[in-house]
Amino acid sequence: MSFAEAARIARAPNAALAAVGVFWGGFSAYVPAIKAGIEAPDAAFGLAMMMSAVGGITAMALAPRIMARLGANGLWVAGLLLVLAFAYPVAARGIAGFGVAMALVGASVSLLDIGANMRLSVMEARFDRHLMNFSHAMFSFAFAGSALVASLLRSAGLSAPAAFALLAAVALVLVPPMRQRRDWQPDEAAPEGSDIRNPWGPIAMTAAILFISFVSENTTETWSALHIERTLGGAAGHGGFGPVALGLTMGFGRLAGQVAARRLGEAGLVMWSAVVGVLGAAVIALAPTPAIAVLGVGLLGLGVAVTVPSANSILGKLVRPDQRSLAISRAWMVGFTGFFLGPSLMGLIAQTEGLRVVFVTVAVMLAAIVPLVLLMKARAGGRQL
Repeated sequence: MSFAEAARIARAPNAALAAVGVFWGGFSAYVPAIKAGIEAPDAAFGLAMMMSAVGGITAMALAPRIMARLGANGLWVAGLLLVLAFAYPVAARGIAGFGVAMALVGASVSLLDIGANMRLSVMEARFDRHLMNFSHAMFSFAFAGSALVASLLRSAGLSAPAAFALLAAVALVLVPPMRQRRDWQPDEAAPEGSDIRNPWGPIAMTAAILFISFVSENTTETWSALHIERTLGGAAGHGGFGPVALGLTMGFGRLAGQVAARRLGEAGLVMWSAVVGVLGAAVIALAPTPAIAVLGVGLLGLGVAVTVPSANSILGKLVRPDQRSLAISRAWMVGFTGFFLGPSLMGLIAQTEGLRVVFVTVAVMLAAIVPLVLLMKARAGGRQL
Protein backbone atom coordinates (compact mmCIF):
# COMPACT_ATOMS: atom_id res chain seq x y z
CA MET A 1 0.00 0.00 0.00
CA SER A 2 1.31 3.47 -0.90
CA PHE A 3 1.92 6.18 1.66
CA ALA A 4 -0.64 8.32 -0.16
CA GLU A 5 -3.30 5.67 0.34
CA ALA A 6 -2.46 5.38 4.05
CA ALA A 7 -2.67 9.16 4.37
CA ARG A 8 -6.08 9.22 2.69
CA ILE A 9 -7.67 6.30 4.53
CA ALA A 10 -6.46 7.32 8.00
CA ARG A 11 -6.73 11.10 7.62
CA ALA A 12 -8.56 11.66 10.93
CA PRO A 13 -6.29 9.57 13.22
CA ASN A 14 -3.24 10.90 11.35
CA ALA A 15 -4.21 14.45 12.31
CA ALA A 16 -4.99 13.38 15.86
CA LEU A 17 -1.62 11.74 16.43
CA ALA A 18 0.15 14.69 14.80
CA ALA A 19 -1.52 17.04 17.31
CA VAL A 20 -0.32 14.83 20.17
CA GLY A 21 3.18 15.06 18.71
CA VAL A 22 3.02 18.86 18.60
CA PHE A 23 2.23 18.94 22.31
CA TRP A 24 4.91 16.51 23.50
CA GLY A 25 7.59 17.94 21.22
CA GLY A 26 7.16 21.44 22.61
CA PHE A 27 6.89 20.16 26.16
CA SER A 28 10.07 18.08 25.88
CA ALA A 29 12.15 20.99 24.58
CA TYR A 30 10.89 23.30 27.34
CA VAL A 31 11.32 20.82 30.22
CA PRO A 32 14.44 22.58 31.58
CA ALA A 33 12.64 25.96 31.55
CA ILE A 34 9.42 24.57 33.06
CA LYS A 35 11.37 22.72 35.75
CA ALA A 36 13.37 25.83 36.63
CA GLY A 37 10.18 27.92 36.69
CA ILE A 38 8.62 25.83 39.46
CA GLU A 39 12.00 25.42 41.22
CA ALA A 40 11.64 21.65 41.53
CA PRO A 41 14.47 19.14 42.14
CA ASP A 42 14.68 16.08 39.88
CA ALA A 43 12.76 13.69 42.13
CA ALA A 44 9.95 16.15 42.94
CA PHE A 45 9.59 17.11 39.29
CA GLY A 46 9.40 13.45 38.31
CA LEU A 47 6.79 12.70 40.96
CA ALA A 48 4.65 15.65 39.86
CA MET A 49 4.78 14.38 36.28
CA MET A 50 3.50 11.05 37.57
CA MET A 51 0.15 12.74 38.18
CA SER A 52 -0.39 12.66 34.43
CA ALA A 53 -0.83 8.90 34.79
CA VAL A 54 -3.91 9.44 36.96
CA GLY A 55 -5.64 11.51 34.30
CA GLY A 56 -4.34 9.28 31.51
CA ILE A 57 -5.54 5.99 32.96
CA THR A 58 -8.95 7.47 33.75
CA ALA A 59 -9.34 8.73 30.19
CA MET A 60 -8.30 5.38 28.71
CA ALA A 61 -10.73 3.46 30.90
CA LEU A 62 -13.58 5.65 29.67
CA ALA A 63 -12.38 6.03 26.08
CA PRO A 64 -14.31 3.09 24.49
CA ARG A 65 -17.61 4.42 25.85
CA ILE A 66 -16.83 8.07 25.12
CA MET A 67 -15.71 7.41 21.55
CA ALA A 68 -18.64 5.09 20.86
CA ARG A 69 -21.05 7.75 22.17
CA LEU A 70 -19.49 10.59 20.18
CA GLY A 71 -19.09 8.51 17.02
CA ALA A 72 -17.73 10.55 14.10
CA ASN A 73 -17.25 13.57 16.41
CA GLY A 74 -15.02 11.76 18.90
CA LEU A 75 -11.59 12.69 17.60
CA TRP A 76 -12.19 16.37 16.91
CA VAL A 77 -13.84 16.90 20.31
CA ALA A 78 -10.83 15.25 21.95
CA GLY A 79 -8.61 17.42 19.73
CA LEU A 80 -10.16 20.59 21.14
CA LEU A 81 -9.50 19.35 24.67
CA LEU A 82 -5.85 18.82 23.73
CA VAL A 83 -5.60 22.42 22.46
CA LEU A 84 -6.72 23.63 25.89
CA ALA A 85 -4.11 21.38 27.54
CA PHE A 86 -1.26 23.52 26.17
CA ALA A 87 -2.07 26.10 28.83
CA TYR A 88 -1.95 23.79 31.84
CA PRO A 89 1.78 23.13 32.44
CA VAL A 90 2.90 26.72 31.75
CA ALA A 91 0.20 28.26 33.95
CA ALA A 92 1.03 26.05 36.96
CA ARG A 93 2.46 27.63 40.09
CA GLY A 94 4.63 25.50 42.35
CA ILE A 95 5.14 21.76 42.37
CA ALA A 96 1.59 21.00 43.58
CA GLY A 97 0.02 23.12 40.86
CA PHE A 98 2.23 21.45 38.29
CA GLY A 99 1.03 18.04 39.49
CA VAL A 100 -2.61 19.05 38.97
CA ALA A 101 -1.75 20.48 35.56
CA MET A 102 -0.11 17.23 34.49
CA ALA A 103 -3.15 15.21 35.59
CA LEU A 104 -5.27 17.33 33.23
CA VAL A 105 -2.66 16.99 30.49
CA GLY A 106 -2.66 13.21 30.91
CA ALA A 107 -6.44 13.01 30.52
CA SER A 108 -6.53 15.27 27.45
CA VAL A 109 -3.62 13.66 25.62
CA SER A 110 -4.68 10.09 26.41
CA LEU A 111 -8.26 10.47 25.23
CA LEU A 112 -7.13 11.69 21.81
CA ASP A 113 -4.24 9.22 21.56
CA ILE A 114 -6.18 6.09 22.48
CA GLY A 115 -9.17 7.23 20.42
CA ALA A 116 -6.95 7.45 17.34
CA ASN A 117 -5.39 4.03 17.98
CA MET A 118 -8.75 2.33 18.51
CA ARG A 119 -10.00 3.72 15.21
CA LEU A 120 -6.83 2.71 13.41
CA SER A 121 -7.27 -0.89 14.57
CA VAL A 122 -10.82 -0.96 13.23
CA MET A 123 -9.70 0.67 9.96
CA GLU A 124 -6.93 -1.90 9.45
CA ALA A 125 -9.49 -4.68 9.59
CA ARG A 126 -12.10 -2.95 7.43
CA PHE A 127 -9.72 -1.87 4.69
CA ASP A 128 -7.33 -4.83 5.05
CA ARG A 129 -4.41 -2.40 5.17
CA HIS A 130 -1.54 -1.85 7.60
CA LEU A 131 -1.95 1.74 8.84
CA MET A 132 -0.43 1.89 12.31
CA ASN A 133 3.19 2.64 11.43
CA PHE A 134 2.32 5.39 8.96
CA SER A 135 -0.06 7.09 11.38
CA HIS A 136 2.43 6.90 14.24
CA ALA A 137 5.03 8.39 11.91
CA MET A 138 2.82 11.49 11.78
CA PHE A 139 3.17 11.75 15.56
CA SER A 140 6.94 11.41 15.32
CA PHE A 141 7.42 14.02 12.59
CA ALA A 142 5.12 16.44 14.39
CA PHE A 143 7.02 15.78 17.61
CA ALA A 144 10.37 16.42 15.90
CA GLY A 145 9.17 19.61 14.20
CA SER A 146 7.63 20.92 17.39
CA ALA A 147 10.75 20.10 19.43
CA LEU A 148 12.97 21.81 16.87
CA VAL A 149 10.85 24.97 16.74
CA ALA A 150 10.53 25.05 20.52
CA SER A 151 14.30 24.60 20.94
CA LEU A 152 14.95 27.54 18.63
CA LEU A 153 12.34 29.65 20.42
CA ARG A 154 13.88 28.79 23.79
CA SER A 155 17.37 29.62 22.51
CA ALA A 156 15.98 32.98 21.35
CA GLY A 157 14.67 33.64 24.86
CA LEU A 158 10.93 33.20 24.26
CA SER A 159 9.05 32.31 27.44
CA ALA A 160 7.27 28.98 27.83
CA PRO A 161 3.74 30.54 27.89
CA ALA A 162 4.38 32.42 24.64
CA ALA A 163 5.87 29.38 22.92
CA PHE A 164 3.03 27.10 24.03
CA ALA A 165 0.47 29.59 22.74
CA LEU A 166 2.06 29.37 19.28
CA LEU A 167 2.11 25.55 19.42
CA ALA A 168 -1.53 25.47 20.55
CA ALA A 169 -2.45 27.41 17.41
CA VAL A 170 -0.72 24.77 15.29
CA ALA A 171 -2.64 22.01 17.08
CA LEU A 172 -5.89 23.90 16.50
CA VAL A 173 -5.28 23.83 12.74
CA LEU A 174 -5.14 20.02 12.96
CA VAL A 175 -8.58 19.71 14.60
CA PRO A 176 -10.83 20.06 11.50
CA PRO A 177 -9.21 17.09 9.67
CA MET A 178 -10.06 14.92 12.68
CA ARG A 179 -13.72 14.87 11.66
CA GLN A 180 -14.88 11.53 10.28
CA ARG A 181 -17.80 10.48 8.11
CA ARG A 182 -21.14 10.59 9.87
CA ASP A 183 -21.71 6.89 9.22
CA TRP A 184 -18.60 5.90 11.23
CA GLN A 185 -19.29 2.91 13.47
CA PRO A 186 -17.09 1.25 16.11
CA ASP A 187 -16.47 -2.50 16.34
CA GLU A 188 -19.15 -5.01 15.39
CA ALA A 189 -21.12 -6.81 18.07
CA ALA A 190 -19.83 -10.18 19.25
CA PRO A 191 -21.13 -13.11 17.20
CA GLU A 192 -23.99 -14.95 18.86
CA GLY A 193 -22.81 -17.73 21.15
CA SER A 194 -19.20 -16.52 21.23
CA ASP A 195 -17.02 -16.36 24.31
CA ILE A 196 -17.49 -12.79 25.53
CA ARG A 197 -14.62 -12.87 28.05
CA ASN A 198 -11.81 -10.40 27.49
CA PRO A 199 -8.64 -11.94 25.94
CA TRP A 200 -6.38 -11.08 28.86
CA GLY A 201 -3.38 -13.11 27.68
CA PRO A 202 -2.73 -11.11 24.48
CA ILE A 203 -3.70 -7.90 26.28
CA ALA A 204 -1.13 -8.50 29.06
CA MET A 205 1.71 -9.29 26.63
CA THR A 206 0.92 -6.27 24.49
CA ALA A 207 0.66 -4.07 27.58
CA ALA A 208 4.14 -5.16 28.69
CA ILE A 209 5.66 -4.27 25.30
CA LEU A 210 3.85 -0.93 25.29
CA PHE A 211 5.00 -0.18 28.84
CA ILE A 212 8.66 -0.78 28.00
CA SER A 213 8.40 1.19 24.76
CA PHE A 214 6.72 4.16 26.39
CA VAL A 215 9.15 4.20 29.33
CA SER A 216 12.05 4.22 26.86
CA GLU A 217 10.51 6.82 24.57
CA ASN A 218 9.33 9.33 27.14
CA THR A 219 12.37 8.92 29.36
CA THR A 220 14.44 9.91 26.34
CA GLU A 221 12.07 12.76 25.46
CA THR A 222 12.08 14.12 28.99
CA TRP A 223 15.61 13.52 30.27
CA SER A 224 17.81 13.54 27.16
CA ALA A 225 17.82 17.35 27.02
CA LEU A 226 18.99 17.57 30.63
CA HIS A 227 21.56 14.80 30.04
CA ILE A 228 23.02 16.68 27.08
CA GLU A 229 23.10 20.04 28.84
CA ARG A 230 23.89 19.02 32.43
CA THR A 231 25.89 15.79 32.25
CA LEU A 232 27.72 16.50 28.99
CA GLY A 233 27.97 20.31 29.20
CA GLY A 234 25.88 21.22 26.16
CA ALA A 235 24.81 24.85 25.68
CA ALA A 236 21.38 26.04 26.85
CA GLY A 237 18.78 25.10 24.25
CA HIS A 238 21.02 22.53 22.56
CA GLY A 239 19.56 19.77 24.71
CA GLY A 240 16.38 20.06 22.66
CA PHE A 241 18.22 18.53 19.71
CA GLY A 242 18.02 15.19 21.52
CA PRO A 243 14.21 15.10 21.31
CA VAL A 244 14.46 16.39 17.72
CA ALA A 245 16.69 13.44 16.77
CA LEU A 246 14.31 11.06 18.55
CA GLY A 247 11.28 12.36 16.69
CA LEU A 248 12.92 12.37 13.27
CA THR A 249 14.39 8.89 13.49
CA MET A 250 11.15 7.51 14.89
CA GLY A 251 9.25 9.11 12.04
CA PHE A 252 11.47 7.70 9.31
CA GLY A 253 11.71 4.40 11.15
CA ARG A 254 7.94 4.08 11.15
CA LEU A 255 7.70 4.87 7.46
CA ALA A 256 10.32 2.19 6.84
CA GLY A 257 8.41 -0.14 9.15
CA GLN A 258 5.32 0.30 7.00
CA VAL A 259 7.30 -1.45 4.25
CA ALA A 260 9.52 -3.77 6.32
CA ALA A 261 6.54 -5.38 8.07
CA ARG A 262 5.63 -7.07 4.78
CA ARG A 263 8.97 -8.89 4.68
CA LEU A 264 9.83 -9.49 8.33
CA GLY A 265 6.32 -9.71 9.69
CA GLU A 266 5.29 -7.42 12.52
CA ALA A 267 6.67 -9.74 15.21
CA GLY A 268 10.08 -10.01 13.57
CA LEU A 269 10.16 -6.28 13.00
CA VAL A 270 9.54 -5.60 16.69
CA MET A 271 12.24 -8.00 17.85
CA TRP A 272 14.99 -6.61 15.62
CA SER A 273 13.98 -3.06 16.45
CA ALA A 274 14.33 -3.81 20.16
CA VAL A 275 17.95 -4.86 19.58
CA VAL A 276 18.67 -1.54 17.83
CA GLY A 277 17.03 0.31 20.73
CA VAL A 278 19.30 -1.43 23.24
CA LEU A 279 22.34 -0.27 21.29
CA GLY A 280 21.01 3.30 21.16
CA ALA A 281 20.38 3.48 24.91
CA ALA A 282 23.90 2.16 25.55
CA VAL A 283 25.41 4.87 23.31
CA ILE A 284 23.51 7.59 25.22
CA ALA A 285 24.68 6.20 28.55
CA LEU A 286 28.33 6.04 27.51
CA ALA A 287 28.44 9.19 25.32
CA PRO A 288 31.47 11.44 26.00
CA THR A 289 30.08 14.46 24.10
CA PRO A 290 26.65 15.99 23.31
CA ALA A 291 26.99 15.04 19.63
CA ILE A 292 27.50 11.35 20.44
CA ALA A 293 24.52 11.47 22.81
CA VAL A 294 22.32 12.92 20.06
CA LEU A 295 23.51 10.11 17.77
CA GLY A 296 22.52 7.58 20.44
CA VAL A 297 19.10 9.21 20.81
CA GLY A 298 18.58 8.84 17.07
CA LEU A 299 19.58 5.18 17.20
CA LEU A 300 17.20 4.57 20.10
CA GLY A 301 14.48 6.32 18.12
CA LEU A 302 14.95 3.87 15.26
CA GLY A 303 14.75 1.04 17.74
CA VAL A 304 11.51 2.01 19.47
CA ALA A 305 9.86 3.45 16.35
CA VAL A 306 7.79 0.43 15.35
CA THR A 307 7.22 -1.33 18.66
CA VAL A 308 4.06 0.51 19.69
CA PRO A 309 2.22 0.61 16.33
CA SER A 310 3.26 -2.94 15.40
CA ALA A 311 2.26 -4.28 18.84
CA ASN A 312 -1.16 -2.70 18.29
CA SER A 313 -1.48 -4.48 14.95
CA ILE A 314 -0.39 -7.81 16.48
CA LEU A 315 -2.97 -7.46 19.24
CA GLY A 316 -5.65 -6.74 16.63
CA LYS A 317 -4.80 -10.07 14.99
CA LEU A 318 -4.88 -12.02 18.25
CA VAL A 319 -8.42 -11.00 19.26
CA ARG A 320 -11.83 -11.15 17.59
CA PRO A 321 -12.92 -8.14 15.51
CA ASP A 322 -15.54 -7.12 18.07
CA GLN A 323 -12.89 -7.09 20.82
CA ARG A 324 -10.35 -4.81 19.17
CA SER A 325 -11.25 -1.42 20.65
CA LEU A 326 -11.67 -2.75 24.18
CA ALA A 327 -8.50 -4.88 23.96
CA ILE A 328 -6.40 -1.94 22.76
CA SER A 329 -7.91 0.34 25.38
CA ARG A 330 -7.10 -2.10 28.20
CA ALA A 331 -3.57 -2.81 26.91
CA TRP A 332 -2.92 0.93 26.72
CA MET A 333 -4.33 1.52 30.21
CA VAL A 334 -1.43 -0.53 31.54
CA GLY A 335 1.17 0.10 28.86
CA PHE A 336 0.71 3.86 28.56
CA THR A 337 1.43 4.30 32.25
CA GLY A 338 5.03 3.84 31.14
CA PHE A 339 4.75 7.11 29.21
CA PHE A 340 3.86 8.90 32.44
CA LEU A 341 5.61 6.83 35.09
CA GLY A 342 8.86 6.36 33.16
CA PRO A 343 10.16 9.93 33.50
CA SER A 344 9.06 10.00 37.14
CA LEU A 345 10.77 6.76 38.10
CA MET A 346 13.84 7.68 36.09
CA GLY A 347 13.90 11.01 37.92
CA LEU A 348 14.47 9.12 41.14
CA ILE A 349 17.35 7.21 39.53
CA ALA A 350 18.73 10.43 38.06
CA GLN A 351 18.82 12.13 41.46
CA THR A 352 20.57 9.24 43.20
CA GLU A 353 22.67 7.58 40.50
CA GLY A 354 22.89 10.07 37.63
CA LEU A 355 21.46 10.24 34.12
CA ARG A 356 23.94 7.76 32.65
CA VAL A 357 22.45 5.02 34.83
CA VAL A 358 18.99 6.06 33.63
CA PHE A 359 19.85 5.09 30.08
CA VAL A 360 21.54 1.84 31.16
CA THR A 361 18.19 0.97 32.79
CA VAL A 362 16.40 1.79 29.53
CA ALA A 363 18.71 -0.58 27.62
CA VAL A 364 17.96 -3.46 30.00
CA MET A 365 14.21 -2.89 29.71
CA LEU A 366 14.28 -2.82 25.90
CA ALA A 367 16.07 -6.17 25.85
CA ALA A 368 13.01 -7.72 27.57
CA ILE A 369 10.85 -7.07 24.48
CA VAL A 370 12.40 -10.01 22.60
CA PRO A 371 11.07 -12.79 24.87
CA LEU A 372 7.69 -11.05 25.05
CA VAL A 373 7.34 -11.16 21.25
CA LEU A 374 8.31 -14.84 21.24
CA LEU A 375 5.49 -15.50 23.72
CA MET A 376 3.03 -13.69 21.45
CA LYS A 377 4.15 -15.77 18.46
CA ALA A 378 3.58 -18.92 20.49
CA ARG A 379 0.13 -17.66 21.43
CA ALA A 380 -0.72 -17.15 17.78
CA GLY A 381 -0.11 -20.80 16.94
CA GLY A 382 0.22 -21.11 13.19
CA ARG A 383 -1.11 -17.64 12.42
CA GLN A 384 1.26 -15.19 10.74
CA LEU A 385 2.22 -12.22 12.91
